Amino acid sequence: MPGSGKTTVGRQLGRRLRLPFFDSDHAIEERLGCSIRDYFAQQGEDAFRDVEQEVLAELAAGPACVLATGGGSVLRAANREVLREQGHVVYLRSSPEDLYRRLRHDTQRPLLQVDDPLDRLRTLHAQRDPFYREAAHFTVETGRPSVPTLVNMIAMQLELAGVLPTRP
Repeated sequence: MPGSGKTTVGRQLGRRLRLPFFDSDHAIEERLGCSIRDYFAQQGEDAFRDVEQEVLAELAAGPACVLATGGGSVLRAANREVLREQGHVVYLRSSPEDLYRRLRHDTQRPLLQVDDPLDRLRTLHAQRDPFYREAAHFTVETGRPSVPTLVNMIAMQLELAGVLPTRP
């Protein structure tokens, strides 16, 4: 979901694991040559989702990395499938109320520029949560833990699952 910490936690996890970090939204903007917000407004959601699908497939097929995806990337089954098959997906799960607390002053997210952003977050959460769960190998409740605590929780889950070697 928007505001769950994908980029912040992902960047720190990449450092911890000594893997490159990519944010799919930044990669998409590089491909488009403009902001996602502008492209969305000019070309519409379907055109944006087509580009998003291409970029995600390319990033997932590349060398090992930590990848933060856009919150709506799970809306397409092809994206859920490629992420699940090509990687180890961690769902940073947050309640709509926690997300609202983090995002209430954010004016850059087009989906939240509505009269009642909390209601919008509740609607998005209800719509997307089943897709996030379908794509995820691991779910981490974000709540109020610090970023380092979340990174440790994710690393522990990956170690316990045998994805990472256990630390001495």
